[in-house]
Amino acid sequence: MGLFNLFRRKNMESEIKEYLAKGAVILDVRTQMEWDAGHSEGAKHIVLNLIPLKLDEIKGLNKPIIAVCKSGGRSGQATQFLANNGVDVINGGPWQNVDQYL
Repeated sequence: MGLFNLFRRKNMESEIKEYLAKGAVILDVRTQMEWDAGHSEGAKHIVLNLIPLKLDEIKGLNKPIIAVCKSGGRSGQATQFLANNGVDVINGGPWQNVDQYL
């Protein structure tokens, strides 16, 4: 394995499909302007900086979560926070990664 393989993100296709099959909610953490430019049908929109304030609402969904954003960075932050607070969550990366399986 080369040095650059250490930084390569694993293929999330099977995990995304598995979570969608379990009825996961797609949680889009992008800005309002980014959301307005396009998003997955049925996704829930909560801007990243509001995630801590909406934790009870997210937990109240009682469903697994697939966090998405533009590139995977912000959804990664949301995933880490939610997982640390007991939510079953994966980082779906860019929203189009998940959208293609809907």
